[in-house]
Amino acid sequence: MRDYTDLPQKVNIIEVGPRDGLQNEKSPLTIEDKVDLIDRLSKTGLQHIESGSFVSPKWVPQMANSDQVLKQIKRKKNITYSALTPNLKGYHLAKSANADAVAIFASASESFSHKNINCSIAESLKRFESVLNEAKRDNIPVRGYVSCVLGCPYEGEISAQAVFDITQALLQMGCYEVSLGDTIGVGTPLKCKQLLQLLLSQIDASRLALHCHDTYGQALANILTGLQEGIFSFDASVSGLGGCPYAKGASGNIATEDLLYMLNNMNIETGVDLSSLIKVGASISHKLNRKNQSKVGAALSA
Repeated sequence: MRDYTDLPQKVNIIEVGPRDGLQNEKSPLTIEDKVDLIDRLSKTGLQHIESGSFVSPKWVPQMANSDQVLKQIKRKKNITYSALTPNLKGYHLAKSANADAVAIFASASESFSHKNINCSIAESLKRFESVLNEAKRDNIPVRGYVSCVLGCPYEGEISAQAVFDITQALLQMGCYEVSLGDTIGVGTPLKCKQLLQLLLSQIDASRLALHCHDTYGQALANILTGLQEGIFSFDASVSGLGGCPYAKGASGNIATEDLLYMLNNMNIETGVDLSSLIKVGASISHKLNRKNQSKVGAALSA
């Protein structure tokens, strides 16, 4: 394990608030509200914003009209605007909406896979083959997600080997990076370290990212563990928006403001302006009539 003097000098922050954040919020937002959120995030220095999801609006109502959102945002050249795509139909919709990249999502838990996308892990990989094949022909990058890497709401403990197997499969299929999701936020630093050390024994750190939910207040500790193991790509959600529709009790992803505050004070470069981000977090929390879940945002706004 690296010490504090041997950490990545620069970190990539993937802002997932407009997708992972909003998908579990009960208060509906208009297309204009979603476009405004993304446009404001685009001015903070973020370089990757997950902007929508082409899943069925029946199951995830907040992601309805993602095509219109992606078509109406004011794009900046140096920013990747990506979308979640569960299947080939979703991929075609994302492509038509000019998504710069797409993401596919698998699980390390059979039970969660059935609950989340109504198929087994093996079936999900088969389903994603056509997406990856078309994306390769279209020269559209594909990012992979693996959920429940540190615990499942239905199965409890998940073996590190199961996480390794699904991660390796996604990379071999053509994903440029796999984001490891602690979907219900039960992971702790020791478990996170053990998982990462297994994966990093055969996978380069540049191919992995961490997606830490803060249900039990462990997200920053797990991210620090990731930094010490050489990970330099992290998902975060402005003002801590979100949760998971298929994991009751799971709170939002780590607040982008909280992650940025920690990184800034460790002299790790991100290119993101904290004060601008805090204003975005306060604004979207007000629109959703919810408490800002970012401790840094709440403290500095006060």
